[in-house]
Amino acid sequence: DPAAYQQYANGMPPGPKNALGSRALYLFEGNRDTYLRIHGTPYPNSIGGRASSGCVRMVMAHIIDLYPNVTIGSTAHLYSAEDSVTSA
Repeated sequence: DPAAYQQYANGMPPGPKNALGSRALYLFEGNRDTYLRIHGTPYPNSIGGRASSGCVRMVMAHIIDLYPNVTIGSTAHLYSAEDSVTSA
């Protein structure tokens, strides 16, 4: 129900109740929002899981460090877990 999300039309303040954590990089293809995000999370145990809709969750300190170093228009390459090297 889109009306349920109207309260977030102008975003949501960062903080412990925000599922995107303190920072979020919104990924677009041209002018189209992909609805994919690279973001922190107040739930560190969720990192590496498959609970999101394709978002990349990071440790809060890492996204805080990354965020100011990314310029609008930068290219992001996301790879599936199946195509990535993982620890045993």
